Amino acid sequence: MTDAEWDRLRPFLPVSNGRCGRWRDHRQVIDGILHRVRTGVQWRDLPERFGPWKTAYERHRLRSAEGTRERLLQQVQAAADAAGEIDWDIAADSTVVRAHQHAAGARTEPPPAPASKGAEVVEHRCETSWRSLLARLVEVVQEVRACAARAPGSPANST
Repeated sequence: MTDAEWDRLRPFLPVSNGRCGRWRDHRQVIDGILHRVRTGVQWRDLPERFGPWKTAYERHRLRSAEGTRERLLQQVQAAADAAGEIDWDIAADSTVVRAHQHAAGARTEPPPAPASKGAEVVEHRCETSWRSLLARLVEVVQEVRACAARAPGSPANST
């Protein structure tokens, strides 16, 4: 954390009341937590320059459970927004927002209406899914043949 970032963050951190002993330096512990978040290292493998790993772990766990992290984030965001330092215009595309795994292959047409009791069902559901699978397989084979027919030096199109 840079000195400018630390100076901005320090006013929002809790102060020791003196009854519970001496606290480890907030900056050292926060740097340890940030190091773990960035690198994904296990708590026990935190470098010694961040102090005891258990201190960083406990402080992170307690502050997360009591909501201090969320309040801290809200306060820092509000201060930065008031100073005009946040650009709230964002753009999201399919590279950022991924569809859920169950969203693939959803129906595009409504399901068929239920047949009356005496009516004969011409097509079963499983036959319909096999037909759509077969149609997709034909499309894939055609795409592969088109790619194979293309000149070796031409760029490939990806879908």
